[in-house]
Amino acid sequence: MELASEVSGPLIAIGDLHGQVHKLERLLTKLKQLPDWNDRTLVFLGDFVDRGVDSKGTLDLILQLKKEKEQLTAVMGNHDFAMLAALGAIPTHAKNWKTTWLEIYDSDKTFESYGVPVGQFQALLNTMPQEHLDFLLALPWYVEHPDYFFVHAGLRKNQSLAEQRKALKERDFELEDIPWLFIRQSNNASSPEDCSQTVVVGHVYTSSVCIFPRRIMVDTTGGMVGELSAVLLPENKVITSA
Repeated sequence: MELASEVSGPLIAIGDLHGQVHKLERLLTKLKQLPDWNDRTLVFLGDFVDRGVDSKGTLDLILQLKKEKEQLTAVMGNHDFAMLAALGAIPTHAKNWKTTWLEIYDSDKTFESYGVPVGQFQALLNTMPQEHLDFLLALPWYVEHPDYFFVHAGLRKNQSLAEQRKALKERDFELEDIPWLFIRQSNNASSPEDCSQTVVVGHVYTSSVCIFPRRIMVDTTGGMVGELSAVLLPENKVITSA
């Protein structure tokens, strides 16, 4: 499966899904009513799994949507990375990802959504449809637009965008530090000096979409409360699943 890391034109950015398939269904019903729905590229900001009750159903819906709408892409989130690492689907820096995913990432609902006992990693890997695994493995670490830079957690302020883009493109799962998926930045986090685009992120929960001159934060549920949000770009119009 191929997911674009370079896009253009009008966009819809959608925050962390976390297995909340019913909220996603409500949000998509609204978005599909947009007169220019067919002209917009959807960019999901990662974290498809964990916390919510139906990670499997969420991935089923995303894959069906991808068949209907070619202009759909996404970035990898830390929960997606943790799941792949725990299942042994990617090589990683030395760390017990099985224990970490179980104890820190609220992964029990993910096991349950596939009908697998919590902690049965091989059974989960055997049960997951191959297209689910292929989708998660194909997730780029960033998506770039002339005016926007989409990345799950954010960019380092003190490292050039050129250097970070190179690392993001390489997707080296064995790096000891992968801040673009894991770093927790404040609302007023700064971008590298050579980044002219507005950085669009999920990862950090905010009760409503935060739109700053050079940063947009779109995770309005944290996988637990509130409604999913989408931001129409360049209009900065927010649509929720409410």
